[in-house]
Order: sequence, then C-alpha cells, then structure tokens
Amino acid sequence: MTHSLKMISSALLISASWMLMVPAAHAVDEEAARALAKQNNCLKCHAIEKDKDGPAYKKVAEKYKGKATAEAHLIEHITSGEKAKFPDGHEEEHKIVKTSPPKDMAQIKNLVQWILAQ
Repeated sequence: MTHSLKMISSALLISASWMLMVPAAHAVDEEAARALAKQNNCLKCHAIEKDKDGPAYKKVAEKYKGKATAEAHLIEHITSGEKAKFPDGHEEEHKIVKTSPPKDMAQIKNLVQWILAQ
C-alpha cells in the first residue's frame, strides 16, 4: 500500500469511527415528546397502544409508515386545528399543540417523530 493510500484509509477509518460516536442529528427525544404530549393533554384522547377517542399512536405510525408526507401531515394536523373524526362519527377541531416558547417547530417535530416511531 502506498503512503497516500494508507493516509486516505486511515482518514476514512477515523471519520467512520467518529460518526459512530456522534448521536444522530434527528434522534427523537422521547422524554421531551412524552412531556409535551402530557402538557397538551394528548394522552386524554390518545394512548400508545390502545384506541381511545383518538387512534392509538401505534395505529397512526402504521397508517403513515413509508409515506413521505407523514411528518408534514401530522405537523399540520396538530398545529392547525383541522377537524378530527371520532369513532361515533362526529367531528371536532383537533386541539392545537402549544409549546414553550410558542410555535417551537423543533418540539413539534420531535413529538411527531416520536408518534411515527411507535
């Protein structure tokens, strides 16, 4: 192996090792997502595994699995107050998720990514 090739190989190995030590930039903060859901009373209508008035988060994740627009659709749903359909057929405006500071998209995205990860 030539000296340059050895240097390139070493540099690639070091880079790859470094990347493994750095957490993923888009890792879901489950604790923060659960706290935001609790703060907004999301768990009054939703549960992770069982349907309540709203669908279980596992069911939501299954519905949107593999869909490129999943995150955008759920963000729109929880920030716009669009109509939600209930098992008995009636519709109500979905509660708008509030964050502190207001309209913090990082918190909203984290919540949605947590839901989609169920």
